[in-house]
Amino acid sequence: MLIHFYTKDHCTLCDKALEQLKILEGEYPHQIERRDITSNVEWLRKYRVDIPVLEINGEELRAEDLTFESLEAFLAKHA
Repeated sequence: MLIHFYTKDHCTLCDKALEQLKILEGEYPHQIERRDITSNVEWLRKYRVDIPVLEINGEELRAEDLTFESLEAFLAKHA
């Protein structure tokens, strides 16, 4: 599965989410397309204070809802 991962440099929450994705990769194989929100005006407007945001097939998991359990459920739903 392809995950669009909205992020920016120096984002510790993003780094933590990437670590969690790596842990879950064996059970839920995926590819990550990193999207730096500072490189796109629309992404910056939309996600400025919400990163990291993970998107699969148009559905998003935003930082405020991101836990290891919610991430695993999100991946399972789209596997």
